Amino acid sequence: MEPVLGKQGLKKRLLSGTGFTPFIVRRLLTSILLVIGVTFISFTITQLVPGDPVAANLGQSAYSDPAIVAAFEKEFGLDQPVPVQYIKYLGNLLQGDFGVSLSSKRPVIEDLREYFPATLEIAAVAVFLSFFVGLFLGIVSAITRDKLPDQIIRVFSLTGVSMPAFWTALTAFYIFFFVLGWAPGTGRLEPGGEPPANVTGLFTIDALIAGDFDTFKQAFSYLLLPAMVLAIYAIGVLTRFTRASILEILGNDYVRAARAKGLPEYLVIRRHVLRPALLSIITVAGVAFASLLAGSVLVENVFSWPGLGQYAYRAAIGLDLPGIMGVSMVVATVYIFMNLLVDILYRVIDPQMKDSK
Repeated sequence: MEPVLGKQGLKKRLLSGTGFTPFIVRRLLTSILLVIGVTFISFTITQLVPGDPVAANLGQSAYSDPAIVAAFEKEFGLDQPVPVQYIKYLGNLLQGDFGVSLSSKRPVIEDLREYFPATLEIAAVAVFLSFFVGLFLGIVSAITRDKLPDQIIRVFSLTGVSMPAFWTALTAFYIFFFVLGWAPGTGRLEPGGEPPANVTGLFTIDALIAGDFDTFKQAFSYLLLPAMVLAIYAIGVLTRFTRASILEILGNDYVRAARAKGLPEYLVIRRHVLRPALLSIITVAGVAFASLLAGSVLVENVFSWPGLGQYAYRAAIGLDLPGIMGVSMVVATVYIFMNLLVDILYRVIDPQMKDSK
């Protein structure tokens, strides 16, 4: 165990490079290098994709006219060598310029600002559901090991991780919309519905800010089913991982000693099991959030949810390379940010933890 540090000792530790602030600085620098690496890999992959983006965007009649093709390539910089295109793209990216979409003819950053809030809204609700439901089911499954509740939860979690997202989305939409009539339909609001004043881009939050509770209830009702479908896989993963982590910790001697002292089971779980288990659970939760953003393409298309998934699908169909690059950058940045956040939470939960050498 490390000795308790006074103000001078803490200051010395921070300056020596082993404290919390140098740790954050190192992680931020590493994250920036990772983002640059992602731009190179994404740009290289988009260049290797078969197909001609000029033909995909101009159409057959316009593509047969060399003058139109030359003008299109010059406008979007496609007439330059690939290394020059990448260097130019990277330079623009450092200034916040993601380029111009070949399909929408708008700056990609504007498209991302329009579509990303919808994906963030559905992913945030899905993460909230998956974390708390997965954590609860994992704890129940662990403390009722090999009993009926454990068997039921294990079957549910295995089913959740085994079902493809598109099949789950189609089945849920058919059952809850066509058969039962519980789900309101597709989109974010009913046809002709007026969105709330744009503050965050999240309809539920913006409706609450405006005090429009009718729009909030409507937006939440449209949000709930696709968020639940998106959360099913993450719930299954978190349930199984939580169960395994807690069962491993329950076998430790200090847990047996706590039980021998007569502590109630809920106190044993809360004080002696959950905290060490959270270190590994947080890792899975952080990756799950980023994967929900990346995996929302099929779910958004089934529910006609106007988010990043639909934009990525349209960009891929139209060979819109700047649009594809923009989506790749957003998803990669979220992954990197979530890993950074997990590292920070590690330090908060366990201040004794040292950096890996």
